[in-house]
Amino acid sequence: MDFKKISKNFQRYLAWVGLRFCSFAVKLLPGSMIYGFARSVAWLAYKFVGKQREIAFDSLSMAFEKEKSPKELRQIAKDCFVNMAKSAVELMYLMERPRALKEQVDFEGKENLDKALSEGNGVILVSAHFGNFALMMAKLSLEGYKTAGIMRQMRDGRTENFFLKKRNNMGIQTIYSQPRKACVEESIRALRNNSILFIPIDQNFGTSGVFVKFFGVQAATATGPVVLAQRTKARILPSFIVRQGNDRHKIFFEPPLILVEGKDERDTILINIQRLTDIIESYIRKYPAEWGWVHRRWKSKPSK
Repeated sequence: MDFKKISKNFQRYLAWVGLRFCSFAVKLLPGSMIYGFARSVAWLAYKFVGKQREIAFDSLSMAFEKEKSPKELRQIAKDCFVNMAKSAVELMYLMERPRALKEQVDFEGKENLDKALSEGNGVILVSAHFGNFALMMAKLSLEGYKTAGIMRQMRDGRTENFFLKKRNNMGIQTIYSQPRKACVEESIRALRNNSILFIPIDQNFGTSGVFVKFFGVQAATATGPVVLAQRTKARILPSFIVRQGNDRHKIFFEPPLILVEGKDERDTILINIQRLTDIIESYIRKYPAEWGWVHRRWKSKPSK
């Protein structure tokens, strides 16, 4: 009997039950109470989901050990859980209320996005699992922008179908990262349709990408944004959504990243993925609790 597999399936079932409970509760709660509810969910998760709590603290230690005290790191971890819970709860709440969603999210630097789209080659929106990034895609779609996102399929099919339906209802095109050939083909089609293509490049990418420095440590990173930009002439636009003090949100559009040519194709990819990773790191340093520290970002190691 495979007890490890049974344990994982049970954990996924519990997560599914928790998701359904939160979805049901959010339908009953008035808007003024959803963030209090989210804080309760975050407290329970931080207290009882020990594995993710330890991953968060280990990741924070890797990034900030020389800069912040253990007390500060624990506080960031707690705030991270709160922000993740808020993001999940408000997403379920606001996706049922498109008008409220549009009003709760503001833009800064939108002229960078509009100018890039005016070239007609689509825009590669490079970001991270930072802030309520799903809300960013929903806002863009509601504002009339053709929006697609490259995403990893969740291991639990019920959870994946739940969120896929939400994205479909918002008019967001889902492009799964696997199989890779299909992902590339769909991504190119989206860009040639002058769509916005959301690509987060902040998670461990195994041996398929390149290793660049992230908080001073080599991290396996996807190369898709640069490769796609080279093939389609689409602009690369770093963009991030940041929670404001009143639980409103602001989406920041950075100026487009002009690709720097290296000595060869691989060097060009490496240089520009490092530049994009540096931008992501700068946002995380400024808003550390906005990033998903529960992921083992540095799990893969470069071969010696």
